[in-house]
Amino acid sequence: MTDVFSPSHKDTHEQVVFCADAHSGLRAIIAIHNTALGPALGGTRFYPYASEQAALTDVLNLARGMAYKNALAGLDLGGGKAVIIGDPARDKSEALLRAYGRFVESLGGRYITACDVGTFSEDMDIVARESRFVTGRTTAHGGAGDSSILTAYGVFQGMRASAEQVYGTPSLLGRRVGVEGVGKVGHRLVELLREDGADVVICDVSEQAVERVRRLRPEVDVVADAEALTSADLDIFAPCALGGALDDDTVGRLRAKIVCGAANNQLAHPGVEKQLAERGILYAPDYVVNSGGVIQVADEIEGFSMERARAKAERIYDTTLKIFAIAAEEDVPPAVAADRLAERRMSEVGRVRGIWLGR
Repeated sequence: MTDVFSPSHKDTHEQVVFCADAHSGLRAIIAIHNTALGPALGGTRFYPYASEQAALTDVLNLARGMAYKNALAGLDLGGGKAVIIGDPARDKSEALLRAYGRFVESLGGRYITACDVGTFSEDMDIVARESRFVTGRTTAHGGAGDSSILTAYGVFQGMRASAEQVYGTPSLLGRRVGVEGVGKVGHRLVELLREDGADVVICDVSEQAVERVRRLRPEVDVVADAEALTSADLDIFAPCALGGALDDDTVGRLRAKIVCGAANNQLAHPGVEKQLAERGILYAPDYVVNSGGVIQVADEIEGFSMERARAKAERIYDTTLKIFAIAAEEDVPPAVAADRLAERRMSEVGRVRGIWLGR
């Protein structure tokens, strides 16, 4: 098992909670990485992990990513994440979701949950019957609804900033963009890209997801798999499936000048960001450009306004350009620059929040 207590562990977390309820079949892990900026906010992933070790590793990585994502999104929220082990199509039930909600509630607001892979706004409504600390709810219950709307919009803004950096213009007109994964976020990104005049090529392991895009956008090209997509003649590669899309082999064959996508934890291992830089490929850090979704669900805490949330998500364009500027000034890859900027905010604001208020 990953040693979450060791001070040598590179991502020491504040709290890791293992949740089990035999009657409903719930097996879940909640990881709180950092609350320097406020309560930890992050979605609940419902996924059939091969092992509990795989689930633990994923939730620790995802919680860390949320801490950095929320910091760079300008939110007064820390980073956390939860995973439920199981097949959502087979194992999800009202009892299981409500049992999970009880565990979220037991943390007293240290962790606020939302949707992720395998969970939807309707599920969050059920979780909320047992916990006050739930966002990403349906519009019928005062929530923002599907957070993939602003996730895709934020990635689009990050892509525009990347194009500005590489090509001198934010327009994607005539650029060939490869989108790997056209699920909840990817298919919305395709729409935004086509509206801006980009040529789009896609792939997905789900034929159903591919057919949905084909029905709406028959002009979009389709390739067999991720290897064919990353080998294609692209201007921009957008990983929008699960993490680890950028490994040594992928980087070696990639022909795009820009990588900018919605998937979390795109870098398969440390050092990939340097390989991208050495090959002259601009990498827009995933947790920067895909933060539109968390901006959307976080806005529910104030009482949701799509206009306000969309305006915040639009600032991803400026944040991405700022990171590229820091990377150039400090001669580091953008991923390193993004980490430094996030850590600086967590440290500085976290220190201010340590001032005693006398109550």
